[in-house]
Amino acid sequence: MGAMKICCIGAGYVGGPTMAMIAHKCADIEVTVVDLNEERIAAWNSGDLPVYEPGLEEIVTQNRGKNLFFSTEVDQKIHDADVIFISVNTPTKDYGSGAGQAADLRFVESCARGIARAGGGDKIVVEKSTVPVRTAQMVKEILDSANNGFHYQVISNPEFLAEGTAMTDLENPDRVLIGGETSPAGQEAVQQVVSIYAHWVPQERIITTNLWSSELSKLTANAFLAQRISSINAISALCEATGANVDEVAKAIGTDSRIGPKFLKSSIGFGGSCFQKDILNLCYLCRHFDLPQVAEYWDQVIRMNEYQKERFVTRLLDSMFNTVSGKRIAILGYAFKKDTNDARESPAIGICRRLLEEKANLAIYDPRVSRDSILSTIGWSETEAKGRIEFCSSAQQACDQSHAIALLTEWDEFRDIDYAAIFSKMHQPAILFDGRNLLDLEELKKIGFRAHGIGRA
Repeated sequence: MGAMKICCIGAGYVGGPTMAMIAHKCADIEVTVVDLNEERIAAWNSGDLPVYEPGLEEIVTQNRGKNLFFSTEVDQKIHDADVIFISVNTPTKDYGSGAGQAADLRFVESCARGIARAGGGDKIVVEKSTVPVRTAQMVKEILDSANNGFHYQVISNPEFLAEGTAMTDLENPDRVLIGGETSPAGQEAVQQVVSIYAHWVPQERIITTNLWSSELSKLTANAFLAQRISSINAISALCEATGANVDEVAKAIGTDSRIGPKFLKSSIGFGGSCFQKDILNLCYLCRHFDLPQVAEYWDQVIRMNEYQKERFVTRLLDSMFNTVSGKRIAILGYAFKKDTNDARESPAIGICRRLLEEKANLAIYDPRVSRDSILSTIGWSETEAKGRIEFCSSAQQACDQSHAIALLTEWDEFRDIDYAAIFSKMHQPAILFDGRNLLDLEELKKIGFRAHGIGRA
């Protein structure tokens, strides 16, 4: 057997960065990312990548054309590969049985059928997409039913990337989880995948499990992280009512080694492509296996997240004499978190929709999220947006002549703005709502702002 060839199906937020890092760390492995979307592949082959992550562009540029390739020749590259990563989208179903909770696996199923059709020899098929427990069984059944004379081993290797720090997470992961069948062939396949990561990840950080433990670990990790955010956000409402400061409470409990400080930052809520989807998926699984009380427990994490966003809008309305109709509101930040251009499930979406329902005019500025992405997530056309939504090229432009500012993403640049200059160009009283507890409220109040944060008086 010559040098290992990897093919990754799906050139998105997971596939692109993960394969770029594998190519970067494994000069002896040929890595190809394939996708049917020609525009997306063209972007990966250009100087303007479709995904923004600090450090990603440098690594892609360094390795592209050497042992890292982006292609639309899906069938051919699958045929040639020894190891195939499935990195396609698994959105929440919006139709039929399980709508609103179950994962939509049609893209994963399509990949499995494509792999079986392409042939080309025995393959190791790695689930990289976030999938519900027992998905590997479906993939294996489809591959085995091809009866093409080839043998397939299905491995679960979930991603634990945090957007905005994906390249650091890939280079120095807390752990790499690899699950496979307990048969000798299954264990041999697990070791093959282990050998890829062992190029740069210390052996003690590579955890091997059975398939089902690996699949469930991904959902559970995201559920636990989201639960911490909802927990501190629940306390933030109590802090506002009692005069406590949620940041001080978080610091006090975070010093307890049993709790720890991470994911205790109160805000307008969690977003992104994983947390809500994975918890809904977990709830669906629990109901499927007749565990309604467990499903109810995790449901509450999402309900609290929705409550936090609605509470933010209600407080903003209260501070503006219960009407924002015709008023200009500056929206600073639209991405679900800083250092990414991803707006999927961003808390900003629901907040902007609610403000538009209340007839506000929005002036939106985000350093990375595109105009098209903002419009598609809000669900408005260019025509509907005319006169109601202004897309700004700077925070200063967004705030100019506004009645209020809503800071919705914790971009570092928002710390360094001349808020005194902004205040002088706003309608009075000038109101600022810091949805990320990024700014010094006392300093803003000295300038003259009616400034509010989350979980702070």
